[in-house]
Amino acid sequence: MKTFRVGVIGLGNRGSWWVTEMLADLNYVNVVGLCDIYRDRIDAAAERLAKKGCAVPPVQTEDWRALIDAPQVEVVLVFSAWANHVPAALYAMRAGKPVALEVGGAYSVEDCWDLVKTQEETGTPFMLLENCCYGEYELMVLNMVRHGLFGDIVHCAGGYMHDLRDEIARGNETRHYRFHEYLTRNTENYPTHEIGPIAKILNINNGNRFVSLVSVASRSAGLHAYMQANDDLREKYGATVFRQGDIVNTVLTCADGTTVAITLDTSLPRYYSRGLCVRGTKGMYEEATQSVLLDCEAYPGAEWDWSPQFCNRKRYEDAWRHPIWRRYRGEGVKEQGHGGMDFLVIDAFFEALDQNLPMPVDVYDAATWMAITALSAQSIANGSCTVDFPDFTAGRWAQVRKEPDWKYRMRC
Repeated sequence: MKTFRVGVIGLGNRGSWWVTEMLADLNYVNVVGLCDIYRDRIDAAAERLAKKGCAVPPVQTEDWRALIDAPQVEVVLVFSAWANHVPAALYAMRAGKPVALEVGGAYSVEDCWDLVKTQEETGTPFMLLENCCYGEYELMVLNMVRHGLFGDIVHCAGGYMHDLRDEIARGNETRHYRFHEYLTRNTENYPTHEIGPIAKILNINNGNRFVSLVSVASRSAGLHAYMQANDDLREKYGATVFRQGDIVNTVLTCADGTTVAITLDTSLPRYYSRGLCVRGTKGMYEEATQSVLLDCEAYPGAEWDWSPQFCNRKRYEDAWRHPIWRRYRGEGVKEQGHGGMDFLVIDAFFEALDQNLPMPVDVYDAATWMAITALSAQSIANGSCTVDFPDFTAGRWAQVRKEPDWKYRMRC
């Protein structure tokens, strides 16, 4: 693979990790530009790059437009706060520089349309870095679905269920954007981790599409209670009123009648889960119990133990491991970033660039998944009414596109 000269926008926890723990170790990436609104973050990232052996100091700027305009930057990676994702991606595409975008929901449906129209007009490569599409078990389930083990899929579920109370509550101190987000918005603010793998399973934008959405938000109590329980936070933020509901449940309906239920649950005590569940006419997969259930009538000899402690997923791992993960494990590569998902998603982006292949998570995927946030906000604000889902493909979703036969082919 050729060497790509990369500029990075956003050097918070996620961005700084990407620069020094992932990109600096990729032999086909040369980080030539660093950008953040905070100078100390730029300095820290540049220092760590130098310790990693970066021979040439990168361009350093607090202006993301200046980074994109820098002649030595040929590829742009955006890891900044959610509000800057779409503006930076649009500017990069208009500058003719391939761009990969960290995940997050959109602020408006118009932003999603701008992404699609700009990519279509410029032809500049664009990818959403939804790493959960490359999760080992998400891809295993996709493989099982493709081979018909669960029969005709009727319903899927998932969520971003993660106790983030400390991160949100201390956001003003740590300069994390989630504090402001939870203060001012009430929506399904982080849908892509769960909807990405589900969309691939249900062939969204490739023979199927979302046609409607409805969201319901609970009241907001978790963050207030957390701040009251911590003396330092109570003194500063005890009277703070957060708009974001503690639990947001969203139901999407697809053109083929399939339904999808997703949940945002980040401000109450809980364990981490993406909650993937796939229900079909011949069986199901459930992440919560790490279990596969196959219909005994459809699969003679299939067994099921109804004990809640039972976990039989490992029984299926070897037989149904996705080719992407079979190759990855076979190569003995260090499983970097969320068990390997981060390496796979960034490697897929640069591999597609190098070979001039369609992006595996393209602008239509990005617009569709990110629009859920804007549509959810509309639904909640209007009494949890049902809203129509835009067709960002302009009707092309009905045409099943054959995926290129390459190392990151998902539809095996």
